[in-house]
Amino acid sequence: MRPLAEWLALHESVHAKSIDLDLGRVGAVADRLRLRPVPYRVITVGGTNGKGSTVAHLVALLGAVGERTGAFTSPHLVRYNERIRIDGCEADDAELIAAFERIEAARTTTTLTFFEYNTLAALLIFAARGVQTAVLEVGLGGRLDATNLIDCDVAVLASVGMDHRDFLGNDLESIGREKAGIFRAGRPAVLGSAEMPASVFSAIAATGARALVAGRDFDWSIDADTWSYQGVRERYRKLPPSALPGSVQYRNAATAIAALEELALPQKLDHRLISRALTQVSLAGRFQILPGPVEWILDVAHNEPAARVLAQHLAERARRGRTFAVAGILRDKDVTGIARALARQIDCWILCTLPGPRGSAAAELAGRLTAVIDAPVLQADSVADGCARARNVARSGDRVLVFGSFAVVGSALQWLGL
Repeated sequence: MRPLAEWLALHESVHAKSIDLDLGRVGAVADRLRLRPVPYRVITVGGTNGKGSTVAHLVALLGAVGERTGAFTSPHLVRYNERIRIDGCEADDAELIAAFERIEAARTTTTLTFFEYNTLAALLIFAARGVQTAVLEVGLGGRLDATNLIDCDVAVLASVGMDHRDFLGNDLESIGREKAGIFRAGRPAVLGSAEMPASVFSAIAATGARALVAGRDFDWSIDADTWSYQGVRERYRKLPPSALPGSVQYRNAATAIAALEELALPQKLDHRLISRALTQVSLAGRFQILPGPVEWILDVAHNEPAARVLAQHLAERARRGRTFAVAGILRDKDVTGIARALARQIDCWILCTLPGPRGSAAAELAGRLTAVIDAPVLQADSVADGCARARNVARSGDRVLVFGSFAVVGSALQWLGL
């Protein structure tokens, strides 16, 4: 039997492009596998930022009401298995390999990308495990993303910002139009913000989806140590804050509750169940705090809108000492926009070389940041080297921020032994 690592290497080589937004090929294989229609409820979550946190809240809330829940997310931080979870537990190697064998037999001469294999495997495993509700996180865009093979019962669009311009377009209207491709006629389209491009609302009108907009159709308010949610049908008062840190999580939690209000679940949400879910929700790499004499904060922020949210969360969190940033940013990202958003929160930058065709050398990154940051800059040969340098220079009361991509945070988690 071919081990998982060999399957993953194969998946990286089958198709000529690593990203090829086209539902024709993967749709044909899905139909040979008889994956459509799916025998479970589906929530599809798209957006530039906030997808992962919204998915985490959805999974926690669904678990609280007793739903057997499948979650498909990407990319992974350390293990590929993280991408497919049932009731919070990773798929094991054996079931992944069994799914890949079925896909390989069904695809014949059709080529698939790494992500397309991943999506089909998730759908096969969800069906085999008998999930009742699946939460699908869009990989890139929405309209032509492999997750859009499936007609969702509820679509969630967390946010729209500038990212992946090579694939989605050079302006917010184009990006919004692509992300709104997950909406379906007559079905709820939950928007995590009212500040969406006009193209998103045009797509809602064109498809006949039913919009539920944050701040209009559902809202939240914060009162000291508790918060309240007001939805279309229900109101929940004095809820505990989310276990995920950062003020943006009120928005993500409210968006998740709004989505589940629209899903025909056998058991309704109530205050007790929501409170339990909020205190138990977890998500690695999203303002993940590791306490200690030197506090470590890990965040996958890799575009300018996410960097602004990260800067806000850093400003909200009291600190006694300096902030060291261990940063690695891919060449095709808005490096100056990211650095400008975080510059006031960082006292020293440790820039890391990232491998691969999209990676950049620390010296190259330093050259691009010279004009926008006014703080000492150190260079590291790798993320592990950067983390070691931060550990050596940080003193009690300081904090170390590790950010820039999933690969950076994943490498830091491995270096930290987590």
